[in-house]
Amino acid sequence: MQKLLPRPLPTNRKPSRRKDRGDGGFTLLELLVVLVILSLVASIAAPRVLGYLSEARVRAARLQIEALTSAFDLFYLDTSRYPTEREGLTALVSGTAIKRWKGPYIQQASVPLDPWGHEYQYRIGDKGRPQIISFGADGVEGGADNAADIAIQ
Repeated sequence: MQKLLPRPLPTNRKPSRRKDRGDGGFTLLELLVVLVILSLVASIAAPRVLGYLSEARVRAARLQIEALTSAFDLFYLDTSRYPTEREGLTALVSGTAIKRWKGPYIQQASVPLDPWGHEYQYRIGDKGRPQIISFGADGVEGGADNAADIAIQ
């Protein structure tokens, strides 16, 4: 059997000089058109995405408030009372000084913060029931839209 040797490349071919002729790449005008199109798409899509984000935070705050309210109901079943405003939300995770306390009543080691990173507010509402409030994006009582207070009545 004969061994086949690789054939040498022909030397009469000239290397491509595409870059020298200016045919390669994009022109400045083409790049500018693409950038304008991308910025138009981003300006249309960005407000919608930010709107979904703020709605998701409000929904997350409502769900957390509902979970904390359920934890207060378990606290009530064990102790026959709701925590005082002084005991606050921390009574759900540490209440060894509270008579008949069988907690913790939430899985986290500490009380969670609202979706904006602020502490939930605890008050005794009408009829002695606990009221948990998130002050929204601004962290200040009152407000409207994204900064509105969130509470479940």
